[in-house]
Amino acid sequence: MIFKMPMSISSTVFLGFMSICSGTSSLLLLSSNVTFLIEWEFCFLNSCPLVMTIIFDWISMLFSSFVFFISCMIMFYSGEYMRDDKNFDRFMYLVLLFVSSMVMMIVSPNLISILLGWDGLGLVSYCLVIYYHNEKSANSGMLTILSNRIGDVAVLISIGLMTKFGGWNFVLYSGEIGSKSMLLISALIVTAAMTKSAQIPFSAWLPAAMAAPTPVSALVHSSTLVTAGVYLLIRFSNAFMDSSVSSFLLIISCLTMFMAGLGANFEYDLKKIIALSTLSQLGVMMSILSLGMPDLAFFHLLTHALFKALLFMCAGMIIHNMKECQDIRHMGGLATSMPLTSSLMMLSNMALCGMPFMAGFYSKDLILEVAFMSNINKISFLLYVMATGLTVCYTFRLIYYIISGEPVLGPFILINDYCPTMTTPSVMLSVGAVSMGALLSWLLFSDSYMICLSFTLKILALAVSVLGGIIGYMLNLMSVNYSLSSISFFSFTSFVGSMWFLPHLSGFFVSSHSLSVGSKVKKSLDGGWLEYFGGQGGHHTFMKGSGYIEMSQDKTFKVLVKTLFVWIVIMLIMLY
Repeated sequence: MIFKMPMSISSTVFLGFMSICSGTSSLLLLSSNVTFLIEWEFCFLNSCPLVMTIIFDWISMLFSSFVFFISCMIMFYSGEYMRDDKNFDRFMYLVLLFVSSMVMMIVSPNLISILLGWDGLGLVSYCLVIYYHNEKSANSGMLTILSNRIGDVAVLISIGLMTKFGGWNFVLYSGEIGSKSMLLISALIVTAAMTKSAQIPFSAWLPAAMAAPTPVSALVHSSTLVTAGVYLLIRFSNAFMDSSVSSFLLIISCLTMFMAGLGANFEYDLKKIIALSTLSQLGVMMSILSLGMPDLAFFHLLTHALFKALLFMCAGMIIHNMKECQDIRHMGGLATSMPLTSSLMMLSNMALCGMPFMAGFYSKDLILEVAFMSNINKISFLLYVMATGLTVCYTFRLIYYIISGEPVLGPFILINDYCPTMTTPSVMLSVGAVSMGALLSWLLFSDSYMICLSFTLKILALAVSVLGGIIGYMLNLMSVNYSLSSISFFSFTSFVGSMWFLPHLSGFFVSSHSLSVGSKVKKSLDGGWLEYFGGQGGHHTFMKGSGYIEMSQDKTFKVLVKTLFVWIVIMLIMLY
């Protein structure tokens, strides 16, 4: 009976079945070029129909199949990773609710129905980030949800502005493109996408969200929360093309991928390095979206989901075996003790770098060549080139510290990866990380892109990648501790290694001023004059007044006698 199965197994079966159904539907819809739009009309609000809309086209079905497949693998993987957790069932329900919110957002072309999935993602992600109930998790969760609330407000304002069009289905109002109202709505939607996909200046929450359990990180940073913003812009791409909004998005996304690549080279926390690599790839997707290529952004979104989920799963196996140690300086030589995990991690790293004929190569190389061929400015071009080199640089740095470096395991020398529950889903994802790039390129692009570049630009991406790999590996072989060279570059390393101070600016800098003002208001008003005239002050006044009344009531006879005496004296004076 399915009711006697462990929840991880039953969830895996259900999500796997949904993945197969969604994938089959996407192929049928793609081949027949058909789209189904279903609407439920609830009521009219100021002549605007309030409807629940669901769209079934090949884009939504294909992305849903990837989300279901990765969630299926993570559920099976969590059966071992979270086995000893006393709140295991609660964790599973939260993950299922998270996946449901994501699918709700994927199949909604209506801003109101999108808001249900959008808010659901933010709320459930907060519950998952604070899952371990410690101070670090609480701080990370608060930063995550407050950053995402900015995007939620932008979506709410967009809903208000779209009322003038007579509805909220943005697919049906493409004729309004170019109007001032649609431009403002596009700017708000881009702002919402920037918060959800952690673009500058909202980047601080993404590494902070690593406080969640590793299976959640694999789901959040591969195909769900961080990709929601990119997917929304893919749906909304026609509204902001060839406008000032797209130019702004281009420079912000290029800066984001450069900042993330630079910061990952100075980080020692394994999960944060992978989170920063996700941030860099999100910048790649956003940048190619701003250049008017939503199909390429969607292509990279799908391939990135596979190899990034695999990378997080491998990191989770290493952390789980090393008793929750995440510092890469305490790892090394894992190729001998964990050969399968090391091989899969090497494979996912190569896909991330864009190694030829891996999944990442088909999307990333095409994006770079199209970007080089586009009419972009020199700053964006340089940021593209440097970000590509930095990606390979931190990848090879990771390979050195974890796989091929000197063994520094100490008491963890007996670790192994003989756990089928954790390795099986990783092996299945590795198949996708190798072959899915070619399959998707055949499916999505019936006509090939015409690339016309000079030999220098054609070879530039490969040359920068090779140079970045050499620098990233060789720098770690040099010993510079004796000269304390890093001290002379302390200001530079602290700036670069802390994501350009964005965590400080997003957290302490904002909260310190508001908390200071709040403290003064509380001291002078809430605990001062307002307390004096109301609260304790009012209580004191009433008590004093009631005391006088009570005193007068207790001494009624004496008061009457004295009053009588006074009246007698007055009457005698009047008579005489």
